[in-house]
Amino acid sequence: MLGCGIDRDYPARHADLARRIAEQGLIVSEYAPGVEPAPWRFPARNRIIAGLALATVVVEARERSGALITADFALELGREVFAVPGEITAALSAGTNRLIRQGAAPLLGADDVLDALGVDRAPPPLAPQVSGDARRVLALLADTPLGADELVRRLELGPAEVGRALVELEIAGRVREGEGMYRLQLTGIYG
Repeated sequence: MLGCGIDRDYPARHADLARRIAEQGLIVSEYAPGVEPAPWRFPARNRIIAGLALATVVVEARERSGALITADFALELGREVFAVPGEITAALSAGTNRLIRQGAAPLLGADDVLDALGVDRAPPPLAPQVSGDARRVLALLADTPLGADELVRRLELGPAEVGRALVELEIAGRVREGEGMYRLQLTGIYG
């Protein structure tokens, strides 16, 4: 949903994303081609977003934000509104925490949304079998993301063994690496 004409890429750095969405989905705008983005058009756009969605999930929101405008429209339309709780001193959590205080459902995981919408979950896919070293790595990563050096230290394994276990887990889709940290890969749980 756009706050401008469908022939405008706003922001410009999202042009490739817009192209991919158009190829595989749908781009919607209530504005004619050629209409430039303007600050007042985005709250108007948010009412349509709220109307198209069964539920609105607010992940981060300052005390005044477009996400809160969308949540207000969703409430007016009788839609479910969820808010991800955040640190009480963080500016980006002020809006979400206020929504929760006002009665929005706290969102703690995908199950909260699925339950509220009455969506049956697909059974989790069978996890590929992994080696003993890989299982030990998974057990550590269940608590917190860790770097390879820290895994070597905690597991008391050599770098080669930890490296093999990490490659095995990445190939199996069980972990992913980002910025030098390995995390459990949770995608695909609900089909």
